[in-house]
Amino acid sequence: MESVMYSTQEEWLQSKNKKIVLFGMSGLGKTHISTMLRQSGEWYHYSIDYRIGTRYMGEHIEDSYKEDAMKSPYLRELLLGDSIHISSNISFDNLAPLSNYLGKPGSKNKGGLSFEEYKKRQAQHHIAEVNALLDTPRFIDKSQRIYGYPNFICDTGGSICEVVNPDDPNDPVLKSLAKNTLMVWIQGSDHHTDELIKRFDKNPKPMCYHPDFLNSKWEEYLQLNNCKMEEVDPDAFVRWTYAKALNHRNPIYKAMASWGITVQADLISEVKTPEEFNSLIGSTLLNNTMNN
Repeated sequence: MESVMYSTQEEWLQSKNKKIVLFGMSGLGKTHISTMLRQSGEWYHYSIDYRIGTRYMGEHIEDSYKEDAMKSPYLRELLLGDSIHISSNISFDNLAPLSNYLGKPGSKNKGGLSFEEYKKRQAQHHIAEVNALLDTPRFIDKSQRIYGYPNFICDTGGSICEVVNPDDPNDPVLKSLAKNTLMVWIQGSDHHTDELIKRFDKNPKPMCYHPDFLNSKWEEYLQLNNCKMEEVDPDAFVRWTYAKALNHRNPIYKAMASWGITVQADLISEVKTPEEFNSLIGSTLLNNTMNN
């Protein structure tokens, strides 16, 4: 396992080229901090979800639009004649095209995908996420060499824990990230978990899962509800799975934290400026030094 970059408070605060990766459950402040730092003009913001949705999943997303459009005689004629262009308008602030493409499994009449199609799209996302994470060193170089940003922040998706093995010292993704950045786990409390579950229950969204976890939960859900795939309410399934996914992910995040440092979500929520962020990271490194 790589040693932690910026191993002391002084090393972090004095660095002219700070490089950091934020990871943890979605909704705990990763994008908030990344956006705040980007808007300061001193930080390059590399969004893993945006990279996935544009570079690695963009063609899949747009092909799904075209497939539906071809079912309409009116749009089919225009598409075949190159009279219209169909594309997604994904952005840092609007990842809906990626989310909608991933979809939810269940009844077609309720907007669901077949479980096989759902698994296919999950597998596509898994590959895309690994590739986007491995692109991080290249974007660190680009951010400085081309754009002249002194500092770099990588905003990872909540599903990073599904594509790495923190117990493997040679895990390619974690080894690359730890070598090139300071990895920071934003750790939530039980209260945060409860709030995230309530938020998700009001607005259930597509998620990415490890295939073993997904297969086991799908079979469990069908048995508990005594139903067939075509009878599954897609929103009901993802609601039921979400809380179990958080419990599944937390131990993995905790293991990943050994590759970097841990900051409490409550402290992250209080950060309003780059100076406050730098101070928080510095004090965390100082505490780590004193406790070791």
